[in-house]
Amino acid sequence: MRAVPELPNHPKPLGPYSHCVVANGFVFISAQTPLLPGGKAGEWASSDIAGQTKQCLKNIGSILAELGLRMESIVKTTVFLADPADFKAMNEAYKEFFPEEPPARSPAKLGIDLPGLRVGIEAIAVYEPRREG
Repeated sequence: MRAVPELPNHPKPLGPYSHCVVANGFVFISAQTPLLPGGKAGEWASSDIAGQTKQCLKNIGSILAELGLRMESIVKTTVFLADPADFKAMNEAYKEFFPEEPPARSPAKLGIDLPGLRVGIEAIAVYEPRREG
């Protein structure tokens, strides 16, 4: 099973990709940037790594919420940093979202050069939507 869910409360992708794909019991979320909802490309939520990290994770949380999931559903993330020297400050902001039993994580070098972009975060979550009633 493979599906690309509609995300009416999330901005449309800025290129030829899907924000997420549900397949075989998992949700694969494309790297999210620190773009504010309704923002335009390059209008980052913050100029510092902590603020950008938090917005990336809020954007991931927004996608999960539209699918009836929570951040606790995440089993793996990849954090793409423009500057590896930002790792410590990113880590401090990141741990606010995962205070207990954080998901597996890998760091990587950000492969694109956009002015002011310091971080992007992708995630894989288990697809177990909450049931009503």
